[in-house]
Amino acid sequence: RFGQRRAVRVEWRLFEGNAMAPKKKDAAPEKKPILGRFSHNLKMGIVGLPNVGKSTFFNTLTKLNVAAENYPFCTIEPNEARVAVPDDRFDWLCDVYKPASKVQAALQIWDIAGLVKGAHEGQGLGNAFLSNIQAVDGIFHVVRVFDDDEITHVEGSVDPVRDLAIIDEELLLKDLEKIERLEADALGKVKRFGNNVPKDIKLEYETFEKARKLLETDRLPIRAGDWTSSEIDVLNTNLFLTAKPTIYLVNMSEKDFARKKNKFLAKIKEYVDSRTGELIIPMSASLEAKLVDLEANEGEAAAEAYCKEHGVQSSLKKIVTTGYAGLNLQYFFTAGPDECKCWTIRKGTLAPQAAGTIHTDFEKGFVKAEVMSFEDLKKHETEAAVKAAGRYRSEGKAYEVQDGDVIFFRFNVSAGGKKK
Repeated sequence: RFGQRRAVRVEWRLFEGNAMAPKKKDAAPEKKPILGRFSHNLKMGIVGLPNVGKSTFFNTLTKLNVAAENYPFCTIEPNEARVAVPDDRFDWLCDVYKPASKVQAALQIWDIAGLVKGAHEGQGLGNAFLSNIQAVDGIFHVVRVFDDDEITHVEGSVDPVRDLAIIDEELLLKDLEKIERLEADALGKVKRFGNNVPKDIKLEYETFEKARKLLETDRLPIRAGDWTSSEIDVLNTNLFLTAKPTIYLVNMSEKDFARKKNKFLAKIKEYVDSRTGELIIPMSASLEAKLVDLEANEGEAAAEAYCKEHGVQSSLKKIVTTGYAGLNLQYFFTAGPDECKCWTIRKGTLAPQAAGTIHTDFEKGFVKAEVMSFEDLKKHETEAAVKAAGRYRSEGKAYEVQDGDVIFFRFNVSAGGKKK
């Protein structure tokens, strides 16, 4: 019995390691473009078969919606939740500056119609499902591992690996249908040029051919491929469904979640690792709903007391932060007595484009960015002390903004050279 209990603990650690800890690398990898749209306004979509807990999870998120007035020109639609990204750094800045306005980063999450086998051919709500998935940039794939006689399973039984494979196969088949058309068109161009095929036409054809083989022969998603920078540029013109980063949310009963044990966990991990090795986060949608309601009705202390009594902890913080990071998003801070704000940007964004997220004039008239890292500010406690320590930097147009930078932009908006 002792050996069995120990095995369970090791298994859960493997899960948590899979969700949180990146593999160590001997050397920094070559920088490549990222699959997907280069935008600061990216969305995650909640995907899964019917009756796996998607609605419970999404309804919990909608109760955490941030105030819409903090995000100009943004309307929260009925199928959208906009959830604040928790960050102790932001809390520290607010404690120090005591600003009149506080604006955290937020993750946009869409609830996507349930899928059934045959969706790529339009079965069930397949067309709505696939069009909605096309509109998001990353996927929370919810899979059910709990038994409940009152909640029927669309496939008749609880088998999470089968369920994962159904959705993965539907997305793959839709991409394969698309890639075959693109490859045929590209091949036609190659033949028309004969021996004088331009490099870009040849690259396009070879990329589509490589992607088709990955989907058709290896039965793997596009994001699992080993792509060059040039190939990624070609793929990004089409935004394939299987190119979208995916985080797997394993929806457990509250009882299993509390004891960190379920017979399907190892099988799910084996399946995901055999394909992409992406993040897997155990969670309990019913527990999260209960905790959010407790906090809303009886206060934060009541929710904390429940967690302590039952030996559980909410997974929402981990889900939101990993979803945000999974979209390759990060943010820099502007901080002062008027406002502390997180400004969302894509990783790899240069200083002028980061400035443009505040106002287009900041980008057009960019002069320089005055930068200090959050770590330096926290260590030295004040901007003046950071400057005295020689850690306050002036950066130009080629500077790649880092996560957690505290920035003051100087820009020129007139011929007179006025700076702000």
